[in-house]
Amino acid sequence: MAQAPHHSTGGFSTRAIHYGYDPAEHQGALVPPIHTSATYAFPDVAYGARCFAGEESGYFYTRIANPTLALLEGRLASLEQGAGAVVFGSGMGAITATLWSMLEPGDEVLADLTLYGCTFSFLHHGLGRFGVTVRHVDMTDPANVAAALGDKTRVVYFETPANPNMRLVDIAAIAALAHARGAKVVVDNTYCTPYLQQPLLLGADVSVHSMTKYLGGHGDLTAGAAVFADAELAQRVRLYGLKDMTGAVMSAQDAHLVMRGLKTLALRMDRHCQSAQTVAEFLAAHPATAAVHYPGLATFPQHALARRQMRQMGGMIAFELQGGLQAGVRFMDALRLVTRAVSLGDAETLAQHPASMTHSTYTPEERAAHGISEGLVRLSVGLEDVGDLLADIGQALDLALALGRAGAASAPAAPAAAVPSCSAPA
Repeated sequence: MAQAPHHSTGGFSTRAIHYGYDPAEHQGALVPPIHTSATYAFPDVAYGARCFAGEESGYFYTRIANPTLALLEGRLASLEQGAGAVVFGSGMGAITATLWSMLEPGDEVLADLTLYGCTFSFLHHGLGRFGVTVRHVDMTDPANVAAALGDKTRVVYFETPANPNMRLVDIAAIAALAHARGAKVVVDNTYCTPYLQQPLLLGADVSVHSMTKYLGGHGDLTAGAAVFADAELAQRVRLYGLKDMTGAVMSAQDAHLVMRGLKTLALRMDRHCQSAQTVAEFLAAHPATAAVHYPGLATFPQHALARRQMRQMGGMIAFELQGGLQAGVRFMDALRLVTRAVSLGDAETLAQHPASMTHSTYTPEERAAHGISEGLVRLSVGLEDVGDLLADIGQALDLALALGRAGAASAPAAPAAAVPSCSAPA
């Protein structure tokens, strides 16, 4: 139920600010009104019957559609250049409702090796319990996908860049392979937002987002979205995945906050990217780091791919510390300005150490299997003055390195048969 396409042309920021809304139609209000009504009155029985039959585009219950949510959906579809969008109460609401709507018992999902932990859990403990097979392959090499696609593969699912280690997947190459076998491609585009990457234009069928992150931009809401290349699939997800399966409805107030965030998305992403490049170069030159994973570095193995499918290189950095788990803990505890917290995409710079935080319940072997080393730190570079960020990150790195050397010097010599190093793999 899209709004009338006012200002449907123009640049990215013009559409992010104006698409679908004409103040003259709302008593001149510059900011779109927030429609908090859960239900809507029918002028007569026939109108209500047409709504329930899908013959009328009017509103009748907010779990299905709401004017404020519809405006946001229209803007997201415009920014991703999709045929339709559906918004949800969280990013996981978007992922679960979309996949529930696309799969049946006996189908198969082919997923990348590295996924957000809750997505991984849903695939295996949600879909897997209801007869859907889930298989993982390393999608950084399209040849692995070509070899793994089967007659029962219905969905190919991946993140690019991946959370938390920044691996990239070639969207166009994977989409071509999947479509040749009759499978659809779902891409988690949270790290990039529509400003930096547009998966649908590269051949993907669905682009999903946690709008809690950059799209909201201020850390004050939870929300999700799915944008579709096919309007019929969008409607199926709305009427089945959202309405019947999950009920993961987004509030009108949160939709208002996301639209506020969209107005400054391009400006914020430019600053996130600029500062992240500076921080990544600083990290790469510091002796405490074993590796820095940032698409903007020429040393990043998929740098050419990043330049091909991303407008800029993003605000997320993953880096590995010399000294593994303990070095990660020392670094995190030494931070003063940078905030120790999960989530990402806020104005504040956030750091998290997966081995001691989000993935602490995994064994070291399980973390390694998913590309998460013991010394890996994920950094969401915020909007602070970059000089202040470098000063804080630098002092924390120096302290982690100094304490690590002191510990190594005081440790007893290892027996000859011992493993020579406990450092995380690069």
